Amino acid sequence: MFALGHLIDALASILSLALTIYMWLIIAQALLTWVNPDPYNPIVRFLYNVTEPVLGWVRSRVPVVFGGLDFSALLVLLGIVFLQRFLVPTLYDLARRIG
Repeated sequence: MFALGHLIDALASILSLALTIYMWLIIAQALLTWVNPDPYNPIVRFLYNVTEPVLGWVRSRVPVVFGGLDFSALLVLLGIVFLQRFLVPTLYDLARRIG
């Protein structure tokens, strides 16, 4: 059980880091929508390719466009914050109880 506790602890740490990185990528993508960036720029293409699958999925499931403003990024950010505040501490607590 000792190893399982450390494994869950490591997975919680990796999940926390991945969620934080993805949150910043979503913020960068949202900021880029306010300007007119070059769509052929490699950074812009990377941000679009990484964030659009999740943002597109949210847009297809929930009507998040009000008055011409797209709130899908805000909804995804709220989901990330929820996962960081609920799932990650739950995994840390589970790891502590096991190991």
